Amino acid sequence: MAADMTTSGQQYDHDFIVIGSGFGGSVAALRLSEKGYRVLVLEKGKRLSAKDFPKRNWNLRKWLWVPALRFFGFFRITLFRHLTVLSGVGVGGGSLVYANCLQVPQKEFFHSGSWAGLADWEQELAPHYQTVLTMLGAVPNPRLEPGDRALERLARDRRQAGRFGPTTTAVFFGEPEVTVPDPYFGGKGPDRAGCNFCGGCMVGCRYNAKNTLDKNYLPLAEGIGAKILAEAEAVDVSPLGTADGSGGYRVTWRPSIAWTGKKGTATCRGVVFSGGVLGTVKLLAKLGKSSLPELSERVGHGVRSNSESLMGVMTFDRTTTFSDGVAIGSILQTDDHSFLEPVRYPSGSGVWRLFMAPLVHGRSVVARIAKMLYDLARHPVDNLKVYLVGNWAEKTQILLFMRTIDSTLRLVAGRRRLRSEKDQGEAPTAFMPEAKELAEQYARIVNGKPMVLLSETLLGIPTTAHILGGAVMGRDKTQGVIDSNNRVFGYNNLYICDGSVVSANPGVNPSLTIAALAERAMSMILPKGREQ
Repeated sequence: MAADMTTSGQQYDHDFIVIGSGFGGSVAALRLSEKGYRVLVLEKGKRLSAKDFPKRNWNLRKWLWVPALRFFGFFRITLFRHLTVLSGVGVGGGSLVYANCLQVPQKEFFHSGSWAGLADWEQELAPHYQTVLTMLGAVPNPRLEPGDRALERLARDRRQAGRFGPTTTAVFFGEPEVTVPDPYFGGKGPDRAGCNFCGGCMVGCRYNAKNTLDKNYLPLAEGIGAKILAEAEAVDVSPLGTADGSGGYRVTWRPSIAWTGKKGTATCRGVVFSGGVLGTVKLLAKLGKSSLPELSERVGHGVRSNSESLMGVMTFDRTTTFSDGVAIGSILQTDDHSFLEPVRYPSGSGVWRLFMAPLVHGRSVVARIAKMLYDLARHPVDNLKVYLVGNWAEKTQILLFMRTIDSTLRLVAGRRRLRSEKDQGEAPTAFMPEAKELAEQYARIVNGKPMVLLSETLLGIPTTAHILGGAVMGRDKTQGVIDSNNRVFGYNNLYICDGSVVSANPGVNPSLTIAALAERAMSMILPKGREQ
């Protein structure tokens, strides 16, 4: 492996090593490569193509990431005491499983949380939001489906029609299933095909229409020299020579899908942590006790769930189909700090039905079980239909409720895995009266029954598809892990660019914000040869 001589005389295998290839890592890989740096990207998951995605989520081996069971898909479910987390794994990170929805948060987001006052965030991020939207080919969803029309009626019933509209979505809406040369980057990107509105965005787009990161940022980065090493999980980052990292770093990784295997290692001038909350916080928590002892003690604090609630509404109307369309086609702002979106899975993808229970709230598990049993006894036929319906995805509209109202947890490194603890302030909750009311109103419109995951009804554990925080911004290391330019306090040339840096609840899908923050951070780095 060729080494590069820097101005200090130190030889490195790479200029930067990026750990993770999601919305932060992909941005870092491209922008650093454009500035002349030699970049290596480490990705724990596999490099997948359309043929590797399952037709339905019942194909657990292709869908789930559970290496212990030899499941090497791209969707990961992580259970904590206080939260269930849904996330993505693979080259392209969360973009492989996300719902293509790219929304700019409301003003409140830019003035709350630990980053408040560190910059004029609304103004500074505006051009970077636009860059990401362009890179991901984002446009308004052109087609509303029955689930979207029901949300539109809900908006009218609540006298909020002006707050309903199509989502901005990262999908190529060319002629359905017709392949054309790269329509975005003057032929530098891969060929694409038009969306057929099958609803399969979140189980992996098998038709080459979804604008995942392996269709834009990553191939463009590879085209100018970046290297991507899949199935490689970073396990150590240690300074070379000087303790503050000014002499560079040695990064060590291990095979992620093999029981045994030789570890890899490489040296670099700088490191960008981009493994998402679960990857980055876990690694930093370990390194803070070993290779990087000057890390802030705030690592793991300020973890947020975007204050989300995920609910399912199954219709009893035989003529209604919810599975057609893009994953999220519309959005309604229900009040000054909350949003509601209808989310769909493709026809046949009904594995979630196994984990559903009646939507009930209660202060204790005894009260909730009593209410659930009462619901089962009062509506036996309706409840039976939920589990026996022939095509669950076609008949069930998932509702995603999100809020900017803050609630936080702390993730702490255990012997083998992270564990959750309560942080300052209120912890995320599975019981939000506003969400329950909206689901019940929506159910009346579609002649359906609202349901939630059994873990929420029985254990009171909320579920999020958008875990954030854990390495947030602050004025110094007593308040945060990184500064306003994503630089790790206490170390040189160490950056974090992923969801762990998001320092407040955006209240909308956060992928756009994660990428925009990474764009801003990378714009602060001088081109190679002009480093300070």
